[in-house]
Amino acid sequence: MVDPMESLIRLRMSTADGHYAGGLVDGARILQLFGDAVTEVLIRHDGDEGLMRAMQSEFLVPVRSGDYLEVRAKLVSVGTTSRTFECTAHKIIELDDQADSAASLLAEPTLVAKATAVAVVPARKQ
Repeated sequence: MVDPMESLIRLRMSTADGHYAGGLVDGARILQLFGDAVTEVLIRHDGDEGLMRAMQSEFLVPVRSGDYLEVRAKLVSVGTTSRTFECTAHKIIELDDQADSAASLLAEPTLVAKATAVAVVPARKQ
């Protein structure tokens, strides 16, 4: 069971997610997933989706169509209306070749992106 102050999204990057040559996924897609994970925790914690205020992100390893990711957002700090999260995306499966269907389960998940996110939930919505 997932900690109620943490969200876990596990999904495969589709061909529609491939934005650049070689099926490379746009970093904005990872940020969107971080936002979805943060929203889930906000609903669990506050009963409201809140609103993203800021996100400081770093992209570490390329992600391509066909890769499977685990995306997590963990609530690390609670202010009066602000909520701070640590977000991570790990690659757990990758295609062996973009032109083939063979894939490999990675021995260790590979950190592909990380972020610190701050969201706000108005006091009247908590």
